[in-house]
Amino acid sequence: MKILRPMLVPVIALTMALGTLGVAQAASKTVKIGNIIPLSGPSASVGIQGKNAREMAVQEINDAGGIKALGGAKLEMLYADSKSDPTAGVSAAEQMINSDKVALLTGCWNSAVTYPTTQVAERYGIPFVVPVSVRDTITERGFKNVFRIAAKDSWWTRDQFAFLKDMEKEFGTKIKTVAFVYENGDWGTGFAAGWKKLAKAAGYKVVLDEPYPSTASDLTPVVLKIKRAKPDVLFLTSNASDAILLTNTLANMKVHLKAIIGSGGGHADPTFLKAVGKNADGIFDIVEWETDLNKPGVKEANAKFNKLYGYNLAGEAVDAYASTYLIKEALEKAASTDPQKIRQALANIKLCSGPGAIFSYECIDFDKDGQNKNAALVVVQIHNDNGTMKRFSVWPKAARHAGYTPTFPMANK
Repeated sequence: MKILRPMLVPVIALTMALGTLGVAQAASKTVKIGNIIPLSGPSASVGIQGKNAREMAVQEINDAGGIKALGGAKLEMLYADSKSDPTAGVSAAEQMINSDKVALLTGCWNSAVTYPTTQVAERYGIPFVVPVSVRDTITERGFKNVFRIAAKDSWWTRDQFAFLKDMEKEFGTKIKTVAFVYENGDWGTGFAAGWKKLAKAAGYKVVLDEPYPSTASDLTPVVLKIKRAKPDVLFLTSNASDAILLTNTLANMKVHLKAIIGSGGGHADPTFLKAVGKNADGIFDIVEWETDLNKPGVKEANAKFNKLYGYNLAGEAVDAYASTYLIKEALEKAASTDPQKIRQALANIKLCSGPGAIFSYECIDFDKDGQNKNAALVVVQIHNDNGTMKRFSVWPKAARHAGYTPTFPMANK
């Protein structure tokens, strides 16, 4: 027995060292978050914007000490390219849940991808934070693990028509006819369904209802139909490439309209204004956010993003940025990487302040279906400001850019 006693201290020391090492490892671990977004295909531009916004938020969170409730664990973002393809999105979700062992999923921008991919997450009991996808039914299936930050389709179309009615009253201009032109995926068809109901209720005559594939390389036939239909107002739901095609073709064919109202997406994409220039003058667009929003942190966050990536934040990127801070707060409240504890934290969370709270409304606060109750929208107008195309907030009127008067009807060249 005596010969063992001298070894006792080294053994204890070794045990303590191993224990300390274990604590250090725990403190330096990462929390894996799975992001399924379009990094190629027709929606790649907006997917890359979302990725950049997430990366900026992750860097800020990790530089500030990570998830303190988890010993300073860092966020590790894993990305999968959905290619705007539902099958690719579903496969990525299965891979990330079963092989990568992510604690939480987020994405997918395209509603057609988000809808089936959230079904996968629900089946496995993995929380899924949806920053943007707007299809109403994403949060209308009784799921317990799906949480959407953005306003849903029906809120966007509701506010587009409310805006149009307000413009009629403000400028004394009567609108009689409308045309609906939209990409033929879930996003576009969802908007179109809302437009049709609202147009009927408002007493507008629908003179064109035209879906098209967003992969089209020539939309001249669609523009010819618009020109023949002669609507007062054209409603559009487009990705970046088709928004560019439609805008330039409308200008080239001298299609005269009282208003064009976009639905975010491609019209809010930074590449849009670069590609269409003055052809966008006068177009209205409904979005969740704009750079002239008067709220703490907006100017600073946008300036940092612009310095990093060379363009301004857009509504979709802001949702991606805010969603990353939402995930951070949920992990802090859960103090665990257990999916159900994270899910419970998300269900009870109310994010109203902090670096990620640069959204246009007061707080992120989910209802029983996982829909953010406070998600709000603004309408902007693109205007040629001394040779530079800029976006100015115009509606609600209380949020209008100081000193700016909208052009309605739009000035046709």
